[in-house]
Amino acid sequence: MGQLTDIEIAQQTKMEPITAIAEKMGLEDDQLIPYGKYKAKVELPKSLNDKPNGKLILVTAITPTPAGEGKTTTSVGLADALSALGKKAMIAVREPSLGPVFGIKGGAAGGGYAQVVPMEDINLHFTGDLHAIGAANNLLAALIDNHIHQGNALGIDSRNITWKRAVDMNDRQLRHIVDGLQGHANGVPREDGFDITVASEIMAVLCLSEDIHDLKDRLGRMIIGYNFDNQPVTASDLKAQGALAALLKDAIKPNLVQTLEHTPAFIHGGPFANIAHGCNSVIATKAALKYADYVVTEGGFGADLGAEKFVDIKCRTTGLQPDAVVLVATIRALKMHGGVPKKALDQENVEAVKAGMKNLERHLHVIKDVYGLPAVVAINKFPLDTDAEIDAVESILKEHHVNVVLSDVWAHGGAGGKDLAEHVIELVDEPSDFHFVYENEDAIQIKLDKIVQKVYGGNHAVFTRKAKKQMAQLTELGFGNLPICMAKTQYSFSDDPKALGAPTDFDITIKNLKVSAGAGFIVALTGDVMTMPGLPKSPAAERIDIDEEGNITGLF
Repeated sequence: MGQLTDIEIAQQTKMEPITAIAEKMGLEDDQLIPYGKYKAKVELPKSLNDKPNGKLILVTAITPTPAGEGKTTTSVGLADALSALGKKAMIAVREPSLGPVFGIKGGAAGGGYAQVVPMEDINLHFTGDLHAIGAANNLLAALIDNHIHQGNALGIDSRNITWKRAVDMNDRQLRHIVDGLQGHANGVPREDGFDITVASEIMAVLCLSEDIHDLKDRLGRMIIGYNFDNQPVTASDLKAQGALAALLKDAIKPNLVQTLEHTPAFIHGGPFANIAHGCNSVIATKAALKYADYVVTEGGFGADLGAEKFVDIKCRTTGLQPDAVVLVATIRALKMHGGVPKKALDQENVEAVKAGMKNLERHLHVIKDVYGLPAVVAINKFPLDTDAEIDAVESILKEHHVNVVLSDVWAHGGAGGKDLAEHVIELVDEPSDFHFVYENEDAIQIKLDKIVQKVYGGNHAVFTRKAKKQMAQLTELGFGNLPICMAKTQYSFSDDPKALGAPTDFDITIKNLKVSAGAGFIVALTGDVMTMPGLPKSPAAERIDIDEEGNITGLF
């Protein structure tokens, strides 16, 4: 019999009723809103703030490659290992977008014996949060065009509308469209476009809101475009925030599920880390810290993207601070950063591993020296990794007095993460010197330069003529003190996805600057990053199926 797939492992595991998971956490019956037998929304009590916080562990990774790193797998396995050691642990991570599920990645709920379940539900629709966000996004889009059609009392310049429509699917055909055609009754013709739902500002707003009141305030502050005097027009100008919040009244509540080993898991919110801020919701993270002594969360992609935004956006906004960081790496990814093509990764190549260590070392420098946080490196083990390759990584890191642990959670679940969990338990009590990459009062250009220099290892941020004009306008409008959300390729420290390893002597080109006033940050688009992905030549959708008994296959 061959090796089981992720979905086969998940389907063969006996889940506990979600009521039992809630009881383990100490939730009351009236706090649980079941969505079937194995998942639920949680109604958080106001008294929760009176409880002390647990320890917060941030999981990040080296620069991702097609070889894979396994951040979510490591997060799940670490939480299970902490539970197995008798600690009260939880994970708080993002929910998958349907776009990547049917595109390149397939499912995104961990892997092997370190997964969150029910895996199929989490990957397909889940509790409907992303659909609610898409509906709210598109309601606002409809209100904008209806306002213009009905006389345009606000003087909205249809050539300067920044709000796009959204759909939770990879569909390049919708990036740039013209709508409102075929006569006056069908609206006002204009150029338009779609973002993937997870790139909508409403996703960021939901993930950064503290409660329903904060949500409504943030929704009202969102800028949808500019009037003929080049002044911003907001959702509150359109009287839209109440209806948008009504659509999100259930979506704002965290989703409770479990791991294969029955560790409680909040899965809530799903912004991408290359085009958005890449962290699960503030509400879920803060709640988990009240219900558990150890909370494992993650920032999307590498320490230069999700972790930087976790620090400079999520922590800055909320007062949260990680107690420890786990940096995930694989031998396969290190070999790719050392120059080995994907087709040759199964062959032992110690010299390539050593060459690829420059990427890991830069990420480690960012975590320890730029963010000032204690860290441990987790080598996420693959079956074909050789002892010589693993020894090379361990010896280099030990020379630099860096904690390094071999993690085998994919194959063995929590048992394979015992050493990592023991290191983390020690690490969270170590002193830290936590600090942000830049200060609020820094000018926009200074903030961008500091990110490029301190985090990416580059020279400067350089601006297109359009971006310079936008920077001046945003500063004049009073948004210069907001943090930055970099939209950058996840495949390199630079804005060139082909520049693997640890590139030097490069600039980052800022092509576009846009304020997300509701979320509370400025988005800086670089390189060829797009907010609506496309499907690959052979999308995962071609391999996903369902049988007569309702069993889904192909989700990994």
